[in-house]
Amino acid sequence: MSDASTRSRAHAGPPSAHAEPPLPYSRQWIDDADVEAVAAVLRGEWLTTGPAVDHFEGALGAATRAPHVVAVSSGTAALHAAYAAFGGAPGAALVTSPLTFVATASAALHLGMDVAFADVDARTGLLDPGAARAALDALGARARILAPVDYAGHPADARAFESLAAERDGLRVVIDGSHSLGAARGGRRVGEMGDATTLSFHPVKPITTGEGGAVATRDGAAALAMRQFRSHGMRRGERAGGGATDDAWAYDVAEPAFNFRLPDVACALGASQLRRLDAFVARRRAIAARYASDLADVTALELPVVEPGAEPGWHLYVVRVREAARRRAFFDALRARGLGVQVHYAPVHLLSLFRARGHREGELPRAEDFARRAVSIPLFPAMSDGDVARVVDAVHDAAREVL
Repeated sequence: MSDASTRSRAHAGPPSAHAEPPLPYSRQWIDDADVEAVAAVLRGEWLTTGPAVDHFEGALGAATRAPHVVAVSSGTAALHAAYAAFGGAPGAALVTSPLTFVATASAALHLGMDVAFADVDARTGLLDPGAARAALDALGARARILAPVDYAGHPADARAFESLAAERDGLRVVIDGSHSLGAARGGRRVGEMGDATTLSFHPVKPITTGEGGAVATRDGAAALAMRQFRSHGMRRGERAGGGATDDAWAYDVAEPAFNFRLPDVACALGASQLRRLDAFVARRRAIAARYASDLADVTALELPVVEPGAEPGWHLYVVRVREAARRRAFFDALRARGLGVQVHYAPVHLLSLFRARGHREGELPRAEDFARRAVSIPLFPAMSDGDVARVVDAVHDAAREVL
């Protein structure tokens, strides 16, 4: 059936709530090879912190071109460990985007850091380098970490942020790449930009381990610190109280840390998924290209913008309603047609956690406007061409009805 005939049928009116199964904004894709990889670990000797962890970290290193990869229990744990390794401490400050999941900012609070937000580019939703510079200048020497976000899978302008860091002693760039594994910008892959990149393996992310995350970095000392941080702060090969030893059982703990380990079972799934990363990303790009073409005539919407030199991973496809007051009606109309659309995100500085720290509406107008008008429509590799056509038809029909 052609797109035109499908669209004509869709314009006949909203479908019955039971006509087609709901189509989520994203979901995992697990195949028989993934199941067998996990089953092989379950049949083996190790369930946690064994050879599958090392294998997964090595495979991620190859995929990201990062010399060191540290697997942890979640994307949030990855942020927490990276911030700790790169200077996160009471009195230090982090600068980041408000257009992200809360963990990008809240992980810093666990270290006693202050969090400052800088506004985004109105076209892309990515952290604006000029706004970041102003926030860094206001903080002075207290600024220790700059955390750009690869929003929706579009890599941030790492070179601009690396330049900002080069101007300031001790400032490190930790990129929140939770959305962007497999993407690239300026010829560099996600994972080889900044001082470190954090990754997430939640089921809706580019690959999944169920729950899980990792930090990719070129800094060997930081990687060692993160390995200790993920395992209670244990320092193997040291006597209790300090000092090197060759006693096989010996370890010391100098600072409190966490159990952020990612088990072998999860790493086996991740390594299996990683073999299909290129295919997953290629399919996401094909769907995004279809949307860009087939939704271009919906003038009541703004479609995503791709910066020159960027090769997004398209974790999300975020359209924006031109009139914010119509976003709820559009959202509800799509839900009524069986699309599990979502909003990414409530601006972090307006959550109660950060309002209690003095943040208010109006301080970051571009991010606030972007969030008021945003709707994430379904995009995930397991979508069929028919699913994509269904989304296109539903968007056209909903726009005609309410926009």
